[in-house]
Amino acid sequence: AEFVEKLRYIHRNPLKRALRVDKMTIAALSSVLSLYDNPEELPNRLPVLRALTRPMADIHAQAERLLGAVAARLGEKTSVSVVRCESQIGSGALPTNAIASAGLSIQPRPQRRSAGTMLTRVASAFRILPVPVIGRIHENAFLLDLRALDDEDAFTRQLTHLTLAEPPL
Repeated sequence: AEFVEKLRYIHRNPLKRALRVDKMTIAALSSVLSLYDNPEELPNRLPVLRALTRPMADIHAQAERLLGAVAARLGEKTSVSVVRCESQIGSGALPTNAIASAGLSIQPRPQRRSAGTMLTRVASAFRILPVPVIGRIHENAFLLDLRALDDEDAFTRQLTHLTLAEPPL
C-alpha cells in the first residue's frame, strides 16, 4: 500500500509531465547507444571521444604544421610558438578534469606597451573568422588548444581572413 501511494503521488506531480521523455529523446538516445555495439569504431563516430583519445604526438605535430601559417598571418606584432597545455574536460560551472594537449601560444612582441589590448585584438581576430576560432588568454598569451581541431585544412584556408586591424580612433 505504501508503494502504491508513492506511485499515485508521482502520477499527480506536475513535474512528471514537464520531465517526461518524449519519442524524439528516446530515438536520439537509442541512436547514440547503438554506436556502442562496435566499440572499435567509437572514436571515429563520436567527436568528443575522438578528441579525448587523440594521441599527444598527433596534436603536437599539428601544432608544428600550423605554426608557420599562423605566424605569417599575424606578422611581426606577435610571436607564435608551440606549447604544451591542458584541455579542460567538462563544462559549465565545474570542469573537473584536465588532459594534456598542445597548442599555439600567441604573444605580443616584448616592445609592445599595450600587451592586453593586443591580446584582445588577437582573440577578436580569431573569433570573427568565417568559422570562429575560440582560444583563451592565459599567462599573457592567447592560447589556441588544438586537441579538438579536426579539420586542419579548413582552419588553414580561413587564415587568409585573419587580420589584426588597428582599432578605430
